[in-house]
Amino acid sequence: MTQTPYYLYDLRILNDTIQVIKENISGCNYKVHYAIKANFEPRILQLLASNGFGADCVSIGEVRHAIKCGFAPENIAYAGVGKTDEEIAEAIDLNIGCFNVESVEELDIINEIAQDRNAVANVALRINPNIDAHTHHYITTGLAENKFGISLHLLDDVLSMVKSSMNLNMRGFHFHIGSQILTMEPYVLLCERIKPIMDKAVNDYGLNIDYINVGGGLGIDYENPVENPIPDFKNYFDTFKKHLQLPESVTLHFELGRSIVAQCGTLITKVIYVKHCESKQIVIVDAGMNNLIRPALYQAYHRIDNISSKSAEKETYDVVGPICESADTFAENITLPVTKRGDILAIRSVGAYGQSMSSHYNMRQDAETQFIS
Repeated sequence: MTQTPYYLYDLRILNDTIQVIKENISGCNYKVHYAIKANFEPRILQLLASNGFGADCVSIGEVRHAIKCGFAPENIAYAGVGKTDEEIAEAIDLNIGCFNVESVEELDIINEIAQDRNAVANVALRINPNIDAHTHHYITTGLAENKFGISLHLLDDVLSMVKSSMNLNMRGFHFHIGSQILTMEPYVLLCERIKPIMDKAVNDYGLNIDYINVGGGLGIDYENPVENPIPDFKNYFDTFKKHLQLPESVTLHFELGRSIVAQCGTLITKVIYVKHCESKQIVIVDAGMNNLIRPALYQAYHRIDNISSKSAEKETYDVVGPICESADTFAENITLPVTKRGDILAIRSVGAYGQSMSSHYNMRQDAETQFIS
């Protein structure tokens, strides 16, 4: 048996998810970019690239990795609020598809670097639409108070900069309002905000718009991952089909991460001890917050199953890891079959922001990776 803890990826679920996405965008001028920050496992990226997905990257390391895993540079969008001069220069040299520009200051630097290299940089302006996605405040990105995107009151300034520059080619606009969004209302509001912004660029500044990028953010069912392994992509894409009418020449881009890969991943961990305290029972496992930080960072819920216990009797437990932090807790007061030392637990829905956010805290080793295909 593989040494625990380890990540188990079910490529059958991932492939099924990919096919559902492709079916729902068939016949539409839509393009899906996969957000590599969710999971950068090479086999997953290779599968997505081979199915025609683009890549959404937020560091030059992700850009390099995407190209290595089969994504064409022209299918890469490079986002992030803090691109360094060196990263911008390398991305220009790699001829990436587009920079998602987050500020007036960044646009100015990209222009300078492109001019120095006698190049033209493709840019999409990330506009902050000031929409509340009603999700965890750590993963809300579309409010005026957030660090992301260009404020609407600066729209004329950036459009003037692009219009007057010989070294910037404006491809379109980029929006992203948050993550783990489970209702369509925020997306409807986003659609309403896009048209006047686009009209200003085209009508007032004479700019050609190739695409609109509406980001990602579609949530998954963390409570019932086995029963609902694939998100409601039909409702998601239908929302944009209904509420955002674009010219035939304009492509609608999406940046989906969690909704594609989360449910294909499970963290397998072994029970080291069951500690009997005065008021509770604590299951101590060999996986820790270094392997899966979401519960500690976001107070996020992940379903946990005891996949080795045959007991019909249920008991209540806290499930914790070995890290020297009280935050190293995966769940509190959950019901499991009677659990004992040596049992194997499955922590579900970790395909997104599990392995990619892992660390060596307490000098712990990386968890291994296994696949079902």
